[in-house]
Amino acid sequence: METDTLRLFVLAADKLNISAAGRELGLAPSVASAWMTKLEKSVGADLLHRSTRKVALSTEGLEFLPYARDIVAREDAARAALGQGKARVSGTLRFTAPSTFAQLYIAPILPDFMRDHPDLRLDMRLSDKQFDLIDGSFDLALRNAVLEDSSLRGRKLADDTRILCASPDYLKEHGQPETPDGLKDHQLVAFGNDLPHRMIKDDGTHADFDPNLGHCNLIMDDGHSHKVATLAGAGIAQNSLWSVHDELSSGRLVRVLSDYTCVADTALWLIYPQTNVLSAKVRVFMDFLLDRIGKKPAWQ
Repeated sequence: METDTLRLFVLAADKLNISAAGRELGLAPSVASAWMTKLEKSVGADLLHRSTRKVALSTEGLEFLPYARDIVAREDAARAALGQGKARVSGTLRFTAPSTFAQLYIAPILPDFMRDHPDLRLDMRLSDKQFDLIDGSFDLALRNAVLEDSSLRGRKLADDTRILCASPDYLKEHGQPETPDGLKDHQLVAFGNDLPHRMIKDDGTHADFDPNLGHCNLIMDDGHSHKVATLAGAGIAQNSLWSVHDELSSGRLVRVLSDYTCVADTALWLIYPQTNVLSAKVRVFMDFLLDRIGKKPAWQ
């Protein structure tokens, strides 16, 4: 099978439109359709379901797509190694990130990246829900979690320090807890996937913090809503420092148990599937984020 045909399939899978994918490669619609038919005959499976109204990936197409991406990426990397194709990066980059982080730090700098790479199309999925990179055919993802999946590779963007905080009005009414054990007497705002972890004091003493203790009657899965509720006085919440550092600086939120450090193995990771060569489009976007965000994080 020819790499150009695989490139057409990858573009068609991204766009769900064979003719549009062909136009990006300079092919007439009839030629693009013929190439796709030839590829499907070569692999012995229908990769795309066509109808008069839409195109959709078949089950076989979903399984085949990561391998096709890998072959195309390897060719691009090989050409780049020979000094070919370095001037302009093109194609579609599928990227996913937590919505709260993207709103604060990624969206404001995207115009600079797009100006430098006008031929690159960014297809972004911004949600606090984590998408599967392989099943979703994502090239790159930002995760604020422990990197455990052996099928993924990554670069650390920055530390993800967790802190406890609350609004001044809440603390004025309910008081400041003096120890982690005192959190049991407070309203807590938690994420649905929060797990117990250890808190260490400056003098070395430690205690375990369980966000599900106390009157935890508010569980949220959206980071921005979580912060808004905390600002409104819903209770004491654990947040990433990057999410609330502006509110802490302005006094709209106050750190709770500031002499304790939340022990967590989480960090902000830029991750990509292990099967993929680090293609030019992934490399330039990753380098951009590392330079603009990771080199000197605004919250540190």
